[in-house]
Amino acid sequence: MTTSTSPTSSSSPLAERLGAVRAGIDDAARAAGRSPEELTTIVVTKFHPASLVRELAGLGVHDVGENRHQEAQAKAAELADLHLRWHFVGQLQSKKARQARAYASVIHSVDRVSLVDALRSDESDVDCFVQLNLTDDPARGGVADRDLEPLVDHVLATPGLRLLGVMAVAPIDEQPRRAFERVRLASERVRRIAPDAVSISAGMSQDYADAIAEGATHLRIGTAITGNRPQPG
Repeated sequence: MTTSTSPTSSSSPLAERLGAVRAGIDDAARAAGRSPEELTTIVVTKFHPASLVRELAGLGVHDVGENRHQEAQAKAAELADLHLRWHFVGQLQSKKARQARAYASVIHSVDRVSLVDALRSDESDVDCFVQLNLTDDPARGGVADRDLEPLVDHVLATPGLRLLGVMAVAPIDEQPRRAFERVRLASERVRRIAPDAVSISAGMSQDYADAIAEGATHLRIGTAITGNRPQPG
């Protein structure tokens, strides 16, 4: 697991929340018959200042997530000395794709052909997930289930993208375990055409245990670790 479970001497509220989540992830993994080492915890720091990210780094966090391009770009530049692994987890405009490539190690929200084309590069690779929309609302982001395989094919054929797997957000009106079961089944479909795309980005503060039970490998956890978000500036 990317965020180490080793104890820390700090007793700050942030350290306590991080420790509690790490323990919860360990427990959920073992309950599912999995090793905690299989899991990568991405701490989502939306609206929080760069100083909080720096404190997280001091607590052993290396994977940080953002879902607004302008905020992510600024934080990555300010904290370049920490050599963090930045994950872009929000909806990404095609016109911002090349800028996002400059700081993001992983883009979790590839959901349409135009974005794939905008992310194309003949010079370097970026890791990515194809985002699946688990609702009937196209505004939620993500590719429709019927279009999953064609989009995966397009990613595989596009230079500069390395497909890790599938990503999704559980709908608020569905039991998380059932939603994540659908993600797991979608992942199995993806692996039939992309055998190396074995990862699943799923699970947030309130439902990560269900995601782990259904095979999630990357957890995107915000408020359970960072505390309540400040109001956006």
